[in-house]
Amino acid sequence: MSSNHTTEQSNHQQTLELSIELMRRDSVTPLDKGCQEVLVERLSPIGFEHEFMYFGDEQAGGQNAQVKNLWARRGSQDPVVCFAGHTDVVPTGNVDNWKIPPFEPTVKEGYLWGRGAADMKTGIAAFTIAAENFVKNHPNHNGSIAMLITSDEEGPSINGTAKVVEALEARNEKITYCLVGEPSSTDTVGDIIKNGRRGSLGGILTVTGKQGHVAYPHLAINPIHALLPALAEFTNTQWDSGNDFFPATSMQISNINGGTGANNVIPETVEVVFNFRFSTETTEEELRAKTHEILDKHFAGCDATYEIEWKLSGYPFLTAEGKLVDACKVAIKEVTGIDTTLSTSGGTSDGRFIAPTGAQVVELGVRNATIHQVDERVEVDDIGKLAQIYERMLEELLLD
Repeated sequence: MSSNHTTEQSNHQQTLELSIELMRRDSVTPLDKGCQEVLVERLSPIGFEHEFMYFGDEQAGGQNAQVKNLWARRGSQDPVVCFAGHTDVVPTGNVDNWKIPPFEPTVKEGYLWGRGAADMKTGIAAFTIAAENFVKNHPNHNGSIAMLITSDEEGPSINGTAKVVEALEARNEKITYCLVGEPSSTDTVGDIIKNGRRGSLGGILTVTGKQGHVAYPHLAINPIHALLPALAEFTNTQWDSGNDFFPATSMQISNINGGTGANNVIPETVEVVFNFRFSTETTEEELRAKTHEILDKHFAGCDATYEIEWKLSGYPFLTAEGKLVDACKVAIKEVTGIDTTLSTSGGTSDGRFIAPTGAQVVELGVRNATIHQVDERVEVDDIGKLAQIYERMLEELLLD
């Protein structure tokens, strides 16, 4: 057996063991449960300086609950290659429905089973082992390696990466290249790189009329009837045509609530929850303006009124090309033998908070087939391959 093969096996085993150590901790969002301390114990001996950043109210719950974040960095020079990820996981649901207890990570049938296997504690383990190996082999590398780890990605995402980035920007500490370890792959590790994401703009539309008896509609104002023509136009509107990297902007209605529960009462209000996933071909302001234009047209001369509560979750971002994308392509090809595909599909990620600073941002991780599901799992072989890809990427970015 060659020494290279032996080293590769050792690296795979280390990545698996660290993944299991992190997955044993039931860090349901926004809790970290000591995961970040585990990382610090690994990173400090290889020269990483670290700081824990706390944002939110220690006494509060809900959206303003206190969140623990880790910023760790080795080196003081540019470029800064940052690995970004989250230690929090989504709730398990009914644990009786799991084949294996969700916080008892187990290797079985070639898979690592447990909550966080795909999303995304194996990615964090791969970051860490890649950094250890790279520093061991290249202690005098160029630039800096950093890690930005939050426990508020699966929740409201208010006191996590967004706040850390604000703090870094305030002291002019810039990220040059950022790799987010979210599970991006589809059929095999490395087959997809997310080099951008659509923006997300949500709204809660409330239409108010006048409650009354269905037998006397002339004495009431039915808000549902007033709303229907506008809803029809929403669903038939082409908001933009997309571009080479993004599909056309999509507007989806996710919830409609109205009525008193009685079939003989015209309700006073109806509430509609909707969301835009939008491309770089349009802006938040344009979407809001067009929405109000449609509603104003249909509510002109109508006794019903409307109001909208807007929430922007993130702007679209795109790293169309550049050194980071090239480094990932080279690393994936050398480790797996496949040519990767660039994609902007899927939901949002914390990359939306980092890209506006000017950093090149991509997402690259394990397969996403079972994320947020019962019996979440990932192929054991893919965990080690991912660490190899990350290490090779560092070589492309931080060596002459």
